[in-house]
Amino acid sequence: MVRPTTPLVAVDIIIEMRDRPGCPILLIERKNPPLGWALPGGFVDVGERLEQTAVREAREEISLEVQLKVLLGCYSDPARDPRGHTISPVYVAEASGEPRAADDAAHVQVFLPDQLPTALAFDHALILTDYRRYRETGQLAPLR
Repeated sequence: MVRPTTPLVAVDIIIEMRDRPGCPILLIERKNPPLGWALPGGFVDVGERLEQTAVREAREEISLEVQLKVLLGCYSDPARDPRGHTISPVYVAEASGEPRAADDAAHVQVFLPDQLPTALAFDHALILTDYRRYRETGQLAPLR
């Protein structure tokens, strides 16, 4: 059988800082193109579960252990990543402590969900709009 050509799979994580007032979220400023502020995350390794990827990428990019809470949704628009078609499940997680930028992150910063930077990479503005709705209503991301 011929192997099909399929999109890449990555995982993104919205990390709520439970030990800070207002429960802000973490964003990284990307070190590599495409530049901009982004959710921590990265590509799934062969043999790795999606949840393992989320925990590993948080550890690698922001130097914190996270606890996954919920799968917010899956994002698969072929144009969402300028490097090529990438599918990303997005988890909401929580953490505490002092984040430190590492790996692909040039900087890490906390933001309240209603005070996000405008220069967001990929489709993360859409994802964070879905997250704000989830935070307000408990509704997961809509099917698109």
